[in-house]
Amino acid sequence: MKRMQKKKRILLTGLALSIAVLHLVPFYILLTTALKQKGDFSSKWKLPEEFSIANFTEAWDKAGLTNSFINTAIITFVSALLLIFIGSLAAYPLARRRTKLNQAVYFLFIAIMIIPPLSSMVPLYKMVVELGMMNTHAVAILNNTAAYMPLAIFLYAGFIRSTIPKELEEAARMDGAGTMGIFFNIVFPLLKPVTATVCIIACVFIWNDYQFSIFFLQDKEVQTLTVAIAGFFGQNANNLHLVAAASLMAMLPMTILFLFLQKYFIKGLSSGALKG
Repeated sequence: MKRMQKKKRILLTGLALSIAVLHLVPFYILLTTALKQKGDFSSKWKLPEEFSIANFTEAWDKAGLTNSFINTAIITFVSALLLIFIGSLAAYPLARRRTKLNQAVYFLFIAIMIIPPLSSMVPLYKMVVELGMMNTHAVAILNNTAAYMPLAIFLYAGFIRSTIPKELEEAARMDGAGTMGIFFNIVFPLLKPVTATVCIIACVFIWNDYQFSIFFLQDKEVQTLTVAIAGFFGQNANNLHLVAAASLMAMLPMTILFLFLQKYFIKGLSSGALKG
């Protein structure tokens, strides 16, 4: 029996390592391409003989990444704050008060998650034009908040139900604490793991959003990274060194965020964040 378990563990470890290698291969090719000097067309698998960071500085200037980074950071940061604040507040009564109405609302949010976002593009575009909100940070923030709010509520409600004991809230209520006081002083501080999960998932999707940004943020002043790099790729299709450097710089913030919050992210998933 122990031998079978050992073989199973070795097999699963080998499978996990294989999957990790498959995910690292594109990153390796991107890195080697970005570090090669202009005119170096050696094999994509081969490390450059001389490492060069000139591609990064040139790509940053030519693609105008300063403005795009600021726009993307503002949209991502504000959207994530709204998702965490509103999502946790909305999930708390849905998780604690199991009425028929709350159950219906909860399943409605789950149903909304199934609807493809692009199916709402035409009416959404018409509404944004009529409100005069084209090419503004506000339209991107509101759109992303609305798009990922069902997911945030789903994760928060599942975590509260399965992880946070009601006895803590009942004890605080007996001491005279109100509902909002209980939430902000007792419940919310315990939501760190699932908050990290919501933050990583939402930030990664919002940071990398292209389909909505290309329609609503067409002005260069409010252009996001994905749109800027897509245009930069079209202009420099014959110079992949620059494109690779720009792509690496664009993915770096979310990579750092995940490395910083990965402990909480894993804990949030394993502690019941996906147990509705």
